[in-house]
Amino acid sequence: MNHKIEFWKINIKQIFWLTKIFIFWRITLFIFAWVGIKLLPFKFSFPYVEETLKPYGSTLFWSWANFDGVHYLGIAQKGYFAQYTQAFFPLYPLIVRWLNSIFGNFLFTGLLVSHLCFLGALFFLYKLLMLDYKEKIVRKAIIFLVFFPTSFFFGSFYTESLFLLLTLGSFYFARQKQWFYAGFFGLFASLTRLIGVLLLPALLWEWYEYVKKKRISFRNYFSLLFLILPCIGLGIYMDYLQKNFSDSLYFLHAQPAFGASRSADKIVLLYQVFYRYIRMIFISSKDTFLYFTINLEFLSALIFLILLIMAFKKNIRTSYIIFSSLAYILPTLTGTFSSMPRYVLVLFPCFIVLGLIKSRFKRIFLFLLQLLLLFISTLLFTRGYWIA
Repeated sequence: MNHKIEFWKINIKQIFWLTKIFIFWRITLFIFAWVGIKLLPFKFSFPYVEETLKPYGSTLFWSWANFDGVHYLGIAQKGYFAQYTQAFFPLYPLIVRWLNSIFGNFLFTGLLVSHLCFLGALFFLYKLLMLDYKEKIVRKAIIFLVFFPTSFFFGSFYTESLFLLLTLGSFYFARQKQWFYAGFFGLFASLTRLIGVLLLPALLWEWYEYVKKKRISFRNYFSLLFLILPCIGLGIYMDYLQKNFSDSLYFLHAQPAFGASRSADKIVLLYQVFYRYIRMIFISSKDTFLYFTINLEFLSALIFLILLIMAFKKNIRTSYIIFSSLAYILPTLTGTFSSMPRYVLVLFPCFIVLGLIKSRFKRIFLFLLQLLLLFISTLLFTRGYWIA
């Protein structure tokens, strides 16, 4: 199947199905978090809990801004007020700040942005995958994404839902040969997270696949200018950092301050990171929470590496593979798989691979396993235990 779908043509059946899945996901997360409150005491393992989060009242409300979320919340409220918070890109907290004038509650505004962006991202993903796959496969892929063990980040005070929305939007418009909108979404993606700039090679490949079948024309080559917009987004943030903090690469130089033995002054190759983790698995004490975290990070990296290889073998679209492979590798160059269980959420070709599984038994088994891990991860994250 390779037919165009008009994006703005509303399909009530699709909207209803996506909304139903979205609501079920949100209710499920609330139940998991509520159970967590009953089972685990809160662990004060990150800063600013007392002064930034607790004033918002119920733990069931503010716990969705734990860990990095508290930094995004602080940036939305006060700007880059604390040293090293420049590691967090500006678009998401800026949107929260702008919209807060309407709602008057920074945390509520940010969570609303995250939820609306996730719903929009699911709609883009549905439309994008329908260009190549049957509806049954599309729905299965979306279910695997929605109930992935760390999908609670899509409903948290994090950039995951906004970034996924912008990434999928960029790919969708590239598939429609609307290069300006593809680049425009890419620009905002690179203002949301560093890996947004990796849309550039993927979009260039889409453009190449298009023009190689066409006659050379000025219009085709002029459209190339739109595809460099993801670089401009990153450039805007680097220029801001240079003018205000005299370091255009502050977002990189700040990484070691957040632990996980990240390196900002040298490149660590993927096989070296795997070796490091295998060694840690053998030497770490097995009766600590750290051992669980190490295994979670290692397995996330290993499983998604396998899924990316499978995506390549199953001839999933080359531009998707280019972006996802680079987005997988870039965070590992600092020498760690820390946060990998969260970073893999945007590797959407891997969820296509899961959606292509034909065995009903395997699909049900994987879904139930994901749901169990989603319960454990949500419970731990909302109670102050580091997941990603």
